[in-house]
Amino acid sequence: MSRIGKKPVAVPDGVKVSVADCRVTVEGPLGRLEWEHRPEITVAHDPGAKQIVCTRDDDERLNRALHGMTRAMIQNMVVGVTAGYERRLELIGVGYIAAIQNNRLELRVGLANELHKPIPPGLTVTCPDQQHIVIRGIDKQLVGQFAAETRALRPPEPYKGKGIRYYGEPVRRKQGKAMVK
Repeated sequence: MSRIGKKPVAVPDGVKVSVADCRVTVEGPLGRLEWEHRPEITVAHDPGAKQIVCTRDDDERLNRALHGMTRAMIQNMVVGVTAGYERRLELIGVGYIAAIQNNRLELRVGLANELHKPIPPGLTVTCPDQQHIVIRGIDKQLVGQFAAETRALRPPEPYKGKGIRYYGEPVRRKQGKAMVK
């Protein structure tokens, strides 16, 4: 049995859960999320015990993999509609700046042109200052995907450490060319 899959998902007060066919809908104070799970996994909501339980039909390899994943996805939905998710990015480099204009993230990161990245619906992106970007949302996958795509525009390089990185991310530095006599 999957250790993660067999743990029930606790449903806090103020969160409504509905399970119909293979569709799970979670609604909370921050918003509403829907997800369609695979038919090999059975999802049951117990309103009396305030928990969601995932079970699988048999012990096939695919079903074992889907069991833990389904439970984790539902847990992420419950956390998303109650607390939300946040990713912080920082720009390191001389002249590297970020700004929000017309629902677009505009970046100047040492390239010939300014980079424009449209902000997807469901996300809140702010720039507290010109070197930091804060991405917030209720969908963990959407927040992480947008942060990864933004970081990929100019990943940190190992010689000077310039680029876009996650807040607090360690960048392994290289020495560079040594002086030779």
